[in-house]
This record gives sequence, C-alpha cells and structure tokens, in this order.
Amino acid sequence: MTEKTGQCLCGAVKFRATPKANEVTICHCGMCRRQMAGPFFAIECGDSFRAEDSPSLGVYSASDYGERVFCKDCGTSIAWRTRDNTFSEVSVNALNDIGDLELKQEIFVDDKPDYYSFAQQTRKLTGAEVWEEFEAAQGES
Repeated sequence: MTEKTGQCLCGAVKFRATPKANEVTICHCGMCRRQMAGPFFAIECGDSFRAEDSPSLGVYSASDYGERVFCKDCGTSIAWRTRDNTFSEVSVNALNDIGDLELKQEIFVDDKPDYYSFAQQTRKLTGAEVWEEFEAAQGES
C-alpha cells in the first residue's frame, strides 16, 4: 500500500504511515472503548507510523507494552503502538484520505458490550486469541 497522511481535528498533530493492507480492524477492548467513547477503528501500519514533532503531540503509556498517541489540544486519538514502535494501529478516522478500506476483523470481542454490533461479517477474535497471534508474530520478526 502507499503511504497515507493524517491529522488530528485541530490540525496541530500530523502523521504519516503506510498501511500493511486495506483492512480495518475494530477493537472492542475496555481501554479503546474508554479512550474513543466507542470501539477503535484502526488500520495496521507496522513500524511505519511517524508523527511530526509538535508540542501538541501526546503519548500515554497505557500498559507495559503499549502507548496511545493523541493530540493534547483537541483530544483526537491518533494511534495505538507498541512502546518500541515496532507495531502500530492508526486511527482510520484520523486519516486524510481513507480510500477503499474494508472492515475485516473485530478484536477483543469478549469485551464488547451487547448494546451494539456491526452488520458486516468479520473475523472475530477474543482477547486471548489476539495476544496469541501478536506474540507469535513478534517471535517471527
């Protein structure tokens, strides 16, 4: 895929990243739902995520392994990444040009509340399945 650009709502934080594929993943984990006020719509970008240096750029260490990147001015969530930035999921809704993306996968479905669902048929993974695949992929690199 080709490199994409994006920014926060107020434009203070700009970024670029190259998606691995045109596939959107929805995360239903409690941390994503709390930060987004709903599920996180993301596209995997591996280690290509780069935010421009800005005093508005915020990075929150949400766990021992992951960080959440956001704008300190307008609050836009921009990405989730591993602390070493070897893996990132960029917010589809912060991209400047979404293009022809397809909803393919939902993760942490065991954390998803019952009050919403999506009509598309997707691959659905529990939290345990997500971590199993993530650890296997990290071992391959």
